[in-house]
Amino acid sequence: MTESISSGKFITVEGIDGCGKTTQAEFIVDSLVELGKSSKLVREPGGDPISESIRKLLLHAEESMSDRAEALLMIASRAQLTDKVILPQIIDGKWVVADRYADSTLAYQGGGRSLSVKALSSINEFGTYTLKPDLTYVFNNEI
Repeated sequence: MTESISSGKFITVEGIDGCGKTTQAEFIVDSLVELGKSSKLVREPGGDPISESIRKLLLHAEESMSDRAEALLMIASRAQLTDKVILPQIIDGKWVVADRYADSTLAYQGGGRSLSVKALSSINEFGTYTLKPDLTYVFNNEI
């Protein structure tokens, strides 16, 4: 999708908690800037005022949240971020690097919570406006 609308690119960084995703995402953005590419780092959930509010709810809920509610909130946050930040930046020719994106929902809510990967994929398609990364890096702690 990004190739057809602009020269901007979309890179995602995925992996388990504590594997160094944020450090690597920051390194990628710094490297892009050194190469003269205008770039922006975003995180999930979050990256936009509404998405940050959803992040707070997800991370600090006072009561136990259902698995489906968690998945839908993650995708709602992603839809907001994609619409208000990621797509406008890409259309403007910028490179966007995301610390997590749709693959995380498939891993955490699909694999981790045993929700339907097919259903999550469909909702992700809707929430991301069918945007797919140009490149995804996956990190883990194993050596």
